[in-house]
Amino acid sequence: MKRFFVFILMLATGINLSAQFVNVQLPLPKKATYLYSQVEPSICINPKNTNEIIAGSVMNDYYWSADGGQTWKSKSVYSKWGVNGDPCMLIDTLERFYYFHLSNINDEALVGGMVCERSNVLKGKFKYQGHTLANGKFHDKEWAVVNPSNNHIYMTWTQFDAYDSSNPNDYSFIVFSKSEDGGLTWTDPVKISEIPGDCQDNDKTAEGAVPAIGPKGEIYVSWARNDTLWFNVSTDDGKTWMKQEKFISTQPAGWVIDIPGIYRCNGLPVTACDLSNSKHRGTIYVNWADQRNGENNTDIWLIKSNDQGTTWSKPKKVNTDLSQHHQFLTWMTIDQSNGNLYFVYYDRREQEKTETDVYLSWSKDGGETFQDIKISSSSFKPNPKIFFGDYTNISVHNGIIRPIWTRLHEGRITLWTALIDHSQLEKSVQH
Repeated sequence: MKRFFVFILMLATGINLSAQFVNVQLPLPKKATYLYSQVEPSICINPKNTNEIIAGSVMNDYYWSADGGQTWKSKSVYSKWGVNGDPCMLIDTLERFYYFHLSNINDEALVGGMVCERSNVLKGKFKYQGHTLANGKFHDKEWAVVNPSNNHIYMTWTQFDAYDSSNPNDYSFIVFSKSEDGGLTWTDPVKISEIPGDCQDNDKTAEGAVPAIGPKGEIYVSWARNDTLWFNVSTDDGKTWMKQEKFISTQPAGWVIDIPGIYRCNGLPVTACDLSNSKHRGTIYVNWADQRNGENNTDIWLIKSNDQGTTWSKPKKVNTDLSQHHQFLTWMTIDQSNGNLYFVYYDRREQEKTETDVYLSWSKDGGETFQDIKISSSSFKPNPKIFFGDYTNISVHNGIIRPIWTRLHEGRITLWTALIDHSQLEKSVQH
């Protein structure tokens, strides 16, 4: 009788029983009104209590789980500065829960700076709010990271002189701001990219800034612009940066990628640094996608630096398949308990057309070798006329792995995670 009850409960809560790894659907908030809700997800595990997980998705969706992701609750979030998507979720060492997003003040999107909402409880009472200086510019594609040694929060994003402008005198730059008081106040944005991009939200635009923290509090950031990946670093809590960003890798054909069946797609980089006590402690990693192997063969890539970004390795392909099919919209994270790397991305290695699966790759040796496995229970066929979002996400701690992705099938958008433990991956390799 108990087994029967568990079976019924799993069906009722959206858990897919046929997957190699249990897939769980996150419920759409009852008050969600955005036509493309549940795209561009972000997820974060509480390192001090891995049963607690938070997530967000466009436009203003918030989700929380108190049982490791087996069941979820959801709600819509609001702000006096408006909510215009690009959610980023964080949890600091005081177990405070953060929801970062774009602004939308009086239907004027992107001009109100970046918004930080904080809740001191898991279920999301976001009554602590702050935002960055607007300065008359347009602000888009933010991401944030918390320094575990002092709970300072660092945020980077793209600042446009004029969004979607073809005027050659309008420029885009990467900017940085920090908060030392739990997201309530923020320093004035400072420009950390010297070489300007254009404002057309395309290959020549400077975008994809994801900050990472080093063992001594270093702040590392990489981004894409003009078929190239760039890098900057601050070693004094963001007070000063290198005078000019440095080249770290090519990105052939640029960060805007054409994937059949997908509304739009990018290969923007993700930066992470190993804070564990493994032998790879302090290694910086940058992960992205590009089409250097052909326009019909998008792949996932990784470079790394062992000397604070002074020198970089050559790109290594993360996905281990030999097919000439697409892998795209990657995200990377590090299990800071042991230094293992994990990547989630969409994958068509088993498909001939636009049907799409979700794969997980991992590395236990500092990005020298990789293994991968399909984690979605079934493929889906997206619709190129429906907005699909610009990123996936993944959070890992102490072997508990929680990827998150959007599924678009037969015109319906849904949001999913998978319940994965690293020991399952080891067993899957053995078999």
